[in-house]
Amino acid sequence: MTTSDPALSDLIQADPRKVAVANETIRLLGLSVQGEETISVSDPATGRVIAHVPDLDAHGALAAVDHADTAGRAWARTTPRQRANVLFAWWEILVAHTDELAHLITLEMGKPLAEARAEVKYGSDFVRWYAEEAVRPGGNFREAPDGGAQILTRRSPVGLAVLITPWNFPLAMATRKIAPALAAGCPAVIKPAILTPLTTIYSVELARTAGVPDDLIQVVTTSDAAAFSAAVLRDSRVRKVSFTGSTQVGRTLLKIASDQILRSSMELGGNAALIVFDDADLERAVDGAFAAKMRNGGQSCIAANRMYVQDGIADAFVEALSERLAAARVGHGLGDGTVLGPLIDIRAVAQMQALTDDAVSKGATLRTGGATYDSDGYFFAPTLLDEVSATADVAKVEIFGPIAAIQRFVTEDEAVARANATEFGLAGYVFTDSLDRAFNVADKLETGLVGINQGVPSNAAAPFGGVKQSGLGREGGAEGLEEYQNIRFYNIARRPTH
Repeated sequence: MTTSDPALSDLIQADPRKVAVANETIRLLGLSVQGEETISVSDPATGRVIAHVPDLDAHGALAAVDHADTAGRAWARTTPRQRANVLFAWWEILVAHTDELAHLITLEMGKPLAEARAEVKYGSDFVRWYAEEAVRPGGNFREAPDGGAQILTRRSPVGLAVLITPWNFPLAMATRKIAPALAAGCPAVIKPAILTPLTTIYSVELARTAGVPDDLIQVVTTSDAAAFSAAVLRDSRVRKVSFTGSTQVGRTLLKIASDQILRSSMELGGNAALIVFDDADLERAVDGAFAAKMRNGGQSCIAANRMYVQDGIADAFVEALSERLAAARVGHGLGDGTVLGPLIDIRAVAQMQALTDDAVSKGATLRTGGATYDSDGYFFAPTLLDEVSATADVAKVEIFGPIAAIQRFVTEDEAVARANATEFGLAGYVFTDSLDRAFNVADKLETGLVGINQGVPSNAAAPFGGVKQSGLGREGGAEGLEEYQNIRFYNIARRPTH
């Protein structure tokens, strides 16, 4: 279904002053000139090309490895305090350039400017956190049980890290990987998604301004991700790979990484269940569900994918959430009052329409939305489907868009069983006013993280990651630093005493 509602005629209108800020940033980066071997970057709200970046081949990627490896040897010899000071300087510069970064995120990715500012805050928090963690590298000293030796453990940099990031959080996904790598003493080669490379390029330029050695972080933009991975992950100088993206690609990368026995962190697909119990505070549940579902237009690995609502509160919840979605202003992320921006590309729009049509054909009730717009941009209306069948595609696949799919349940055990009936295990959400139930259900959910009575559980100080097919390893928190460290053990003999 397509709508050309006159009230939506300003969908693609952005504030010219805000566009000018982003365009000036692009100009300063020298990314506005087209060449033969370049990748075009477009504004998803208009379809307009806004910049071009180099399209590097495998040789270019290996050259980046050369530069990072050379710079990394000196970086590994710096003290924790030196690394911390540089990271603090980078954090301060990121914060000072919030406006430019936020406008750039919105222009290349599409999210509303308010959300882009929140991403700058979240992304820069990782840099500050790992500036603080850099001076706490870990280690231990203890006596062997038989008393014949002292056991000393130390941490050392794992080595050159290859970082592969997605398009949906172009700053936060970069800093969440780069910051712990630098804090541990590792150089990095980062490959951002070709849909949103500009923010990563700009943030790394700011890192150099802060004192990060010129070659320590190498940004590789390429349209041939497979050739990039095949080349760099088989290079003996590479010792670590961190990837955020689909489970399918993650499996492929792990197979390649196994040849070199690389340390691997994989934050992969999600199929998050959000459970609302009868005793939940209705307003808080609706607020949390809206945030968990519609943040970033639903284009998040921890977005609420399957919403299970207990019968006693279901009618009131559906009505309130429908009203909230229907009132959400759709438009260009740089437009005034925009709550929901465009999807990333036309394929995403087609997928949302297909999921909606399939669900309705299998008995779901369309409460609001379910429409595309007459626009050059990639917009889909915020949508609520009620009483979704478990056989509908929207109940089984990762939606990655602004569709709230409601299923109703009767008992707690039923909700938990249905929530866990998936190969994925990244995030889950529980809304209840019972503390006992909150912890009981959270403990039973087979996920790496749980949001209790809130829809945005991510925090730089917390370990983010999944179980089952949602990946391995953690990012954020003290655990995130350990992903870039080797543990070494010294056995110190004690002189016998008589």
